[in-house]
Amino acid sequence: MTSRQGELFSSGEGDSAERETPTYYPDPEKVRSRLLKILAEAREAETLPWEPSTLSLYRLIFPQMSQCLPEEEGRQLCFEFEQELARFDEAA
Repeated sequence: MTSRQGELFSSGEGDSAERETPTYYPDPEKVRSRLLKILAEAREAETLPWEPSTLSLYRLIFPQMSQCLPEEEGRQLCFEFEQELARFDEAA
């Protein structure tokens, strides 16, 4: 066994710190831009602009992504998104 193989299977104390999963922090500006793009797409459309799978995805991720923004801003964007979805439901 080479020393490299030994390191691969080592159970030394320092191993757990080296294997910690890095934490990801989204960029609020990028999140805001993406949410506003989705919202603008909805506002510009007369009928639902997305396939059912995309709509399902947006219903899931829009509120999750909004949590990266200041609380009031995130709530307002979610409200506006839901308003647009309601408009599509009424038109159907």
